[in-house]
Amino acid sequence: MGHAVDHATMDGYLDSLASQRQLSPLTISNYRRDLLELAAFAAESKQDVTATTHFQIRKFAAQLHARGLNPRSIARKLSAWRGFFGWLAERNAIAANPVDGIKPPKRTKPLPKALAADDAVRVVAENAPGKKADATMTLCNHAMFELLYSSGLRVSELAGLDVRYVQDGRYVSAGWIDFDAREVTVTGKGSKLRTVPIGGPALEAIQAWLGVRATLVKTDPHPLFLSERGTRISPRVVQLRLKAHAQAIGLPTNVHPHVLRHSFASHVLQSSGDLRAVQEMLGHASISATQIYTSLDFQRLAQVYDAAHPRAKKKTD
Repeated sequence: MGHAVDHATMDGYLDSLASQRQLSPLTISNYRRDLLELAAFAAESKQDVTATTHFQIRKFAAQLHARGLNPRSIARKLSAWRGFFGWLAERNAIAANPVDGIKPPKRTKPLPKALAADDAVRVVAENAPGKKADATMTLCNHAMFELLYSSGLRVSELAGLDVRYVQDGRYVSAGWIDFDAREVTVTGKGSKLRTVPIGGPALEAIQAWLGVRATLVKTDPHPLFLSERGTRISPRVVQLRLKAHAQAIGLPTNVHPHVLRHSFASHVLQSSGDLRAVQEMLGHASISATQIYTSLDFQRLAQVYDAAHPRAKKKTD
């Protein structure tokens, strides 16, 4: 009997959504599906939906999570249930909303993709075979790719670099190279300046590019990296050039600038184990943003263990 009452009550709520909030039939259908799921949970507990407790809602959400439902879908269901119980509370059918104060599980961030160290070195060091590209642009590309991997820069930070620090009237450099100190300074998120070391191969590649850069400069003398037109390079052009280069040398994955940043972070962390230093070099405001690389590191450790430990080998027969 209680189950039939539940359905009648839910229909009343859905009718009110359709008439008062003018929601589309598809949205109402989604609400109905979420409420039927709630009714099914209540039926398993042998009770009316209107008797559902805060503890049971938590349990229902946990069951959804255990089934592998993604956090966004769980959040949507909780929102639908909260609205329904709120409507019941307004009509004094229940004393309090049992969904209040219940948060969906946090969305899990996908792990960033990082290249194997050998592949990362190939991307930044290898010339594309059989390609008769403009030698000037080849030197520019080589310097950009080496610097992305050497110092873990964001593509916007790379594009904003000047040859040296400039303060001229209103113009102030957002980023620049200090060759004597072997460092690059950039303006990151939140307009925060940070300075990162540059490795030897990247410095050499930049010097080689500077040897021909003057032949390309048009009106603005400051930008370090230039487009074919002689103007400051855009982040989009860097992305396109890197993707084309990686394809030309035969890497199957889509390599974009952020992949080199991730590779820089995970490779430095694997070698050093120093999370704070990696946080500083990446310019992360919070250590939690950097901690995702520890997951990458453990993934790598697990692969090494599975491949190398005699007791980790799986039986094939």
